[in-house]
Amino acid sequence: MRDLFLIGFLVGILLAGFRRPFLFVLAYIYVDIVSPQRLSYYLLSSIPVSLIVFIAAFLGWAIADDKSLSKPSPRQIILVILLLYCGYTTVTADFPEAALEKWDWVWKAMVFSIFMPMTLYTRVRIEAVLLFMLICMSSIAVVGGAKTLAGGGGYGTLNLMVANNSGMYESSTISAFAICSIPLILYMAKYSTLARPTIFTRLYWYALAFACLLIPIGTQTRTGLLCIVLAALLELRAAKRRMLYLGIIGAIVVAGIPFLPKSYTQRMDTIQGYKGDASASTRIAVWKWTINYAKEHPLGGGFAAYIGNKLEIDMSYKTSDGTVVKVIGYDAGRSFHNAYFEMLGEQGYPGLLMFLSIHLIGIFRMESIRRTYRKEEGANGWVSPLAAALQHSHLIYMLGCSFVGIAFQPYIYYIVAVEIGFDRYVQTYVKRRAWNPFRKRRRDVGADENPTNAEIVEPESEPAVPVSAAAERRRTQPRWGSINTN
Repeated sequence: MRDLFLIGFLVGILLAGFRRPFLFVLAYIYVDIVSPQRLSYYLLSSIPVSLIVFIAAFLGWAIADDKSLSKPSPRQIILVILLLYCGYTTVTADFPEAALEKWDWVWKAMVFSIFMPMTLYTRVRIEAVLLFMLICMSSIAVVGGAKTLAGGGGYGTLNLMVANNSGMYESSTISAFAICSIPLILYMAKYSTLARPTIFTRLYWYALAFACLLIPIGTQTRTGLLCIVLAALLELRAAKRRMLYLGIIGAIVVAGIPFLPKSYTQRMDTIQGYKGDASASTRIAVWKWTINYAKEHPLGGGFAAYIGNKLEIDMSYKTSDGTVVKVIGYDAGRSFHNAYFEMLGEQGYPGLLMFLSIHLIGIFRMESIRRTYRKEEGANGWVSPLAAALQHSHLIYMLGCSFVGIAFQPYIYYIVAVEIGFDRYVQTYVKRRAWNPFRKRRRDVGADENPTNAEIVEPESEPAVPVSAAAERRRTQPRWGSINTN
């Protein structure tokens, strides 16, 4: 029965895609995040669903979409260079078979993140991608939240629709991305044009945000707890009544602590120190090994380079009476558990530099847009809140990836793609109308260039943004992808 439902839903989207090719992009997001082929027992598991939808999305854009705004941005160029560099390190990898296994899904995530901004030239499309990302996240978060409330949680044991603890269904990964999604959920609850803000839609969005908060509790991951703290601090910056916000947060914490499972509070106590905790001590040892490895292999060892590590783990601790207990452990082939060290070990210093550039440029660009349009109201009142939501999500990811190796997880690259498309949309359709006291009017510029010709008066209104003939036809059609400047 579940197979039939998954197949029916996917087939419905694909059939609609032949009428609206942009839906193929949304279908790929659904396939990549939810992975229905992994949930299916028989039918979908034997079909290369991801590759089929990937090709359909690209062909739909190539045949029927507007390409007038397909000029690559600096971050897309960096992504292309990083993709080619990852291909090179895969060919020269220390462990070729393991590297090829990871390359098999990494290249699709990166190519799609390079391609997707070319399709995001309207507000409707930008919000459609966010809507599908959050709906796909809800299919995981709601299940996890419900099981957590029913008492079915535990580190590495919370069953999120699949039996294997990998990909988006891995405990620390889903904890980081669930909290990362909350700023986007709050934006959609207030500003979405696809799911109009009503009492019912807001109830759903707030319930989804609550379910996302439950995921770190159900998975009992320390990564999720740190992400929750950062998310609360970032929302404080946007809160208009900060004292009221702090009071509500404090009340929720005080009221919620007694209901937390004892196993959860015991695990969170290990954040205070790492030497008595085998997991944390192992991570420190892996990071030290990676730094030494990068000195000898500055260009990286390719995907899965961690397989070659051999660790000596110091887990010494001090008892309550002050006695130091010396404990030394040994391990080998332990993963990086950190996206930055993952990039350093696998792609070397060039890969780490490109990785940081992609993410830091996005954070600074969103901050620039947020500040520029924070006083805008009316038609452009959504611009600054969306920039803030994307920036907050990105910052939460940058913290979360410090404790889990998610440097190439597709979800964050969808956020990067949305940022690129959103930035281009603002520069093309919003910037021209935004009030700027330092910008000269066209008539003033003409007067400066031709001081003797004082009678020439340029019109005060700025020209409309030039669009192609195909884009102009879409203006009059109520369809996905129509250019909506509101």
